[in-house]
Amino acid sequence: MKKIWFTSDHHFGHKNICKFSNRPFNSVEEMDEELIKRWNERVESKDDVYHLGDVGLCSSDRLKEILEQLNGNIYLIRGNHEGAAESCKSRFEWIKDYYKLKIQDTDFESGEQSIILMHYAMRVWDKSHWGTYQLYGHSHGELPDDPNLLSFDVGVDCHNYYPISWEEVKTIMSKKTWTPPFVKGNRR
Repeated sequence: MKKIWFTSDHHFGHKNICKFSNRPFNSVEEMDEELIKRWNERVESKDDVYHLGDVGLCSSDRLKEILEQLNGNIYLIRGNHEGAAESCKSRFEWIKDYYKLKIQDTDFESGEQSIILMHYAMRVWDKSHWGTYQLYGHSHGELPDDPNLLSFDVGVDCHNYYPISWEEVKTIMSKKTWTPPFVKGNRR
């Protein structure tokens, strides 16, 4: 069965990201190899992966080599480091700045859940007051999570360098203390 995955901020080929984000790799080559391995341990060839930006900071030829090793259909939300990725457009199903994803899921009252996908965290977003989720990257785990907002960082630095599944997203969101602002007696 086809699965849906979310991830961000791999920074493939970025020599300084290990230092900047305190990643446990001795070299950029070791990091790239491990990130590819962890991606493919979870993602199957038929799966959909929503990458929320900053795929790589390297030459477009090097990034193309890396992208060809990754399983799945990759949908890219632009981050602030996509020069090489823009040169590899054919590897992505599409490249956008922002996307509203609707996932069919009978666990939700309406039979679906909407998710706003963007590289950057937002405090409010389209239909956030109705329970729409927002997933982001960019902050490399440095932005404290707000338990009252239905959003969180899907970047690899926050999830042991793995993409996370739709099921994992639902589990994380179920632990949030968010309540709809229009519920009687709720004053936000």
